[in-house]
Amino acid sequence: MASEEASLRALESLMTEFFHDCTTNERKREIEELLNNFAQQIGAWRFCLYFLSSTRNDYVMMYSLTVFENLINKMWLGVPSQDKMEIRSCLPKLLLAHHKTLPYFIRNKLCKVIVDIGRQDWPMFYHDFFTNILQLIQSPVTTPLGLIMLKTTSEELACPREDLSVARKEELRKLLLDQVQTVLGLLTGILETVWDKHSVTAATPPPSPTSGESGDLLSNLLQSPNSAKQLNQPIPILDVESEYICSLALECLAHLFSWIPLSASITPSLLTTIFHFARFGCDIRARKMASVNGSSQNCVLGQERGRLGVLAMSCINELMSKNCVPVEFEEYLLRMFQQTFYLLQKITKDNNAHTVKSRLEELDESYIEKFTDFLRLFVSVHLRRIESYSQFPVVEFLTLLFKYTFHQPTHEGYFSCLDIWTLFLDYLTSKIKSRLGDKEAVLNRYEDALVLLLTEVLNRIQFRYNQAQLEELDDETLDDDQQTEWQRYLRQSLEVVAKVMELLPTHAFSTLFPVLQDNLEVYLGLQQFIVTSGSGHRLNITAENDCRRLHCSLRDLSSLLQAVGRLAEYFIGDVFAARFSNALTVVERLVKVTLYGSQIKLYNIETAVPSVLKPDLIDVHAQSLAALQAYSHWLAQYYSEVHRQSTQQFVSLISTTMDAITPLISTKVQDKLLLSACHLLVSLATTVRPVFLISIPAVQKVFNRITDASAQRLVDKAQVLVCRALSNILLLPWPNLPENEQQWPMRSINHASLISALSRDYRDLKPSAVAPHRKVPLDDTKMVIHQTLSVLEDIVENISGESTKSRQICYQSLQESVQVSLALFPAFIHQSDVTDEMLSFFLTLFRGLRVQMGVPFTEQIIQTFLNMFTREQLAESILHEGSTGCRVVEKFLKILQVVVQEPGQVFKPFLPSIISLCMEQVYPIIAERPSPDVKAELFELLFRTLHHNWRYFFKSTVLASVQRGIAEEQMENEPQFSAIMQAFGQSFLQPDIHLFKQNLFYLETLNTKQKLYHKKIFRTTMLFQFVNVLLQVLVHKSHDLLQEEIGIAIYNMASVDFDGFFAAFLPEFLTSCDGVDANQKNVLGRNFKMDRDLPSFTQNVHRLVNDLRYYRLCNDSLPPGTVKL
Repeated sequence: MASEEASLRALESLMTEFFHDCTTNERKREIEELLNNFAQQIGAWRFCLYFLSSTRNDYVMMYSLTVFENLINKMWLGVPSQDKMEIRSCLPKLLLAHHKTLPYFIRNKLCKVIVDIGRQDWPMFYHDFFTNILQLIQSPVTTPLGLIMLKTTSEELACPREDLSVARKEELRKLLLDQVQTVLGLLTGILETVWDKHSVTAATPPPSPTSGESGDLLSNLLQSPNSAKQLNQPIPILDVESEYICSLALECLAHLFSWIPLSASITPSLLTTIFHFARFGCDIRARKMASVNGSSQNCVLGQERGRLGVLAMSCINELMSKNCVPVEFEEYLLRMFQQTFYLLQKITKDNNAHTVKSRLEELDESYIEKFTDFLRLFVSVHLRRIESYSQFPVVEFLTLLFKYTFHQPTHEGYFSCLDIWTLFLDYLTSKIKSRLGDKEAVLNRYEDALVLLLTEVLNRIQFRYNQAQLEELDDETLDDDQQTEWQRYLRQSLEVVAKVMELLPTHAFSTLFPVLQDNLEVYLGLQQFIVTSGSGHRLNITAENDCRRLHCSLRDLSSLLQAVGRLAEYFIGDVFAARFSNALTVVERLVKVTLYGSQIKLYNIETAVPSVLKPDLIDVHAQSLAALQAYSHWLAQYYSEVHRQSTQQFVSLISTTMDAITPLISTKVQDKLLLSACHLLVSLATTVRPVFLISIPAVQKVFNRITDASAQRLVDKAQVLVCRALSNILLLPWPNLPENEQQWPMRSINHASLISALSRDYRDLKPSAVAPHRKVPLDDTKMVIHQTLSVLEDIVENISGESTKSRQICYQSLQESVQVSLALFPAFIHQSDVTDEMLSFFLTLFRGLRVQMGVPFTEQIIQTFLNMFTREQLAESILHEGSTGCRVVEKFLKILQVVVQEPGQVFKPFLPSIISLCMEQVYPIIAERPSPDVKAELFELLFRTLHHNWRYFFKSTVLASVQRGIAEEQMENEPQFSAIMQAFGQSFLQPDIHLFKQNLFYLETLNTKQKLYHKKIFRTTMLFQFVNVLLQVLVHKSHDLLQEEIGIAIYNMASVDFDGFFAAFLPEFLTSCDGVDANQKNVLGRNFKMDRDLPSFTQNVHRLVNDLRYYRLCNDSLPPGTVKL
């Protein structure tokens, strides 16, 4: 015993030293190694048993338990049965003796270790494992301990981790399911007993003002008066012990519900009891009493009671989240909903003592969260099922949801509720689409609720009604979706408005437009307050209160303009004529507002509070342009409807809009406003395309400004947009006009001169611009290249999907610039930033204008690139120039992807040199690099090469296809094909999961489209190598997220030759597996059934992988040698 005593002292001092602040990492590593070696030796557990019963040091106890955990989970098979019996009897005794005094985390760990033994040995060698737990629960002294053991058992045995064989996992689940009824009965009993025991003592206080209410709605919701009466009993006051037991029981239920199927074991009395406890969350009175009584103990009690409500709601939500509901369980569900809505009514009850909002603020935040989750699950999973029950009052439910939504104490809570309304509106929309005959009936049922929702959501986004809350929203910091909190709030609100508009267009419009009109009056009335001062114009509104009111009105106007823009889609298509007058009213107002802002230059005006009002005025102006842009599709439809009649009204709308845009295209205008104007101009040029646009003086003015070499250039983004618009005005075919009226010759001349002006400086560049003795600084040259190519690339990209004529004109104008680019390219090959931009330009040209460029010139470009990208140049770009260098190579590979996809024979002569570039030059550089750069693009190029040029490798003759099965297709270029396949195989051995997924998809596609796995060369030399690699990947768990895809790929490969797979590959695979003995290999082979359908086969694959890992774990025997502390 002395040695055990001495070891314990040594271990305690080691542990204290390990966790001491002054211990170095080096020394910690030494101690760690010593402890690990000690744990590995045979019989270490005996010391640990002594340590556990003799020490008070938490670290030592935790270490000892970890030794047991390791022994049970990794070495249990090798432990002599006598020792196992001793461990099985000692640890539970230890737990029973000390569970009251141990720190909770040690107690829980000890419980887990005992459950781990049960996971291995119950029921065969540890037959009383579960009965012991049931006995602990039934004995009042040990109830909490039994519940902890039960929850741990549910966690560890119902969904065990992988270190068990599949057969054992299935056995455990079956054993547990046999116990479910007993366990649920016990838990129900515990909860009911506590409730009943304390209800008696709670019956004496006078009835609270909230307890006796049972209005009409309640009697609607709860059919049986009995359950209403039950739910109206006052909530009992629990002592700490009972509270603790109930929280453990509810935690057990929540975990059990996560895996047991919905069935009759979940009895009505259990559900009712859970709902009793859910009331703890919404009982403010109990919390009040706790705080009135003043002691800190009572305050804690109040919080604990709230927690019981949260746990009960977790149980309810576990049941709610199951989509598959047996018929016999539907009635239970209905009862659950009725009881939850009773709670919802209780939470949102309005009486004098409490407004709804202050009531919600007093509830536990987690409880509100759980309750909102419940409502979301109800609407998304069960509404369609429940709505048909006549006894379920959906409209009343919406009334409660409405109150609950608009009294949420936090923004997040409000967002979550808006999500629920969005789900409900989606449900309604799809219901109406599937039952068009009942459309009116459905809408009439919900109309009042929807109109109320719309009005309230609109009020919520207006400072006029909701200033205090809106000012709390952050409008500076961007979240992951690149929007501020305010933008998110507005966007989510407008989505709800739009969905209501889809269902009730007339109502929505008549609600929104007057509100917009009111705010517009204020904005349009500002003109009378503008005075001219020495330095320009000033807004003569200075009183603080007036400035604040103006600020609120402008913010609201900005939001309402966004709302009106969001609704533009509901005025076009089939409903264009029916809603024409409403849309025209909106568009006329918007045109008027944009012109007004540009004419009186509100963006440059001086104000009393410049930091607030100036951004407001700019924002309103920008939003009015953006809203008008949203109506460009409506304008296009208007144009096509009126083009044969008098178009005066339409012409005036367009020319007035241009008058509003033109003054804003200037370097003196703030970017936000400038870009809004540019986007609107692009939409007019691209979507509306009126024939008279080019002749409007305002448009001429923009042309002159952009082509004037002396004019100051706009910011990059704006310059690109304006050039795109001008190019589109000249290139895009006019709608509603025949080809002979398109005036192509004239437009072609104008386009050539536009491009000529835009590329003036660029075309003057010479390859010597990079030379050391250059005249112009290199940075200036780079700037010219960047500015010109960004504009030209955008023009090409926007024309790429258009008619042949437009693309022809575009290429004619660009031809000289393209040739200059090709001449400059070799000179800039070592400037990766320039090469990157040039290749972007060429990539866009190849994608959009390769037909127009013609074969000889395209060949010249490809040849130039192939010559420039030598092995040395590629290595320099990939290895030494960082991300820009890699981007250059990626763009080059993307250009080649376009080339290899081209149908016909034109570019086929390039295939050998493209494949050799890939396999002999790029691949060797990147194959061994861990970084994913360039790899994805290279493999996509290889895949496209195979996919679009299959006959380059497999010459399919007519005769061969007639005599399928006799003649095998001729194989050509076999070495190249094999090299490509080998590269794919290698990529599956690398850790990059994205590349793995992409390449697996490519192989599967080649098999679907070209029968890759059936080809003789693949079948005979590669098939089982690939299957082997994929199986090994599953065994090593390196790409676990792709388990399903890998399983399907293995099936598709094996199905080519099932006989070969079962007779030759599988036995060979098992023979080559190390870490398992011959007997285990036989079991693995026997368990792999000869199923040939996909689900069974993949199940067999996953079983094989799981059991192989399990056997290896079992066989990792103990290392020899012992270590003393």
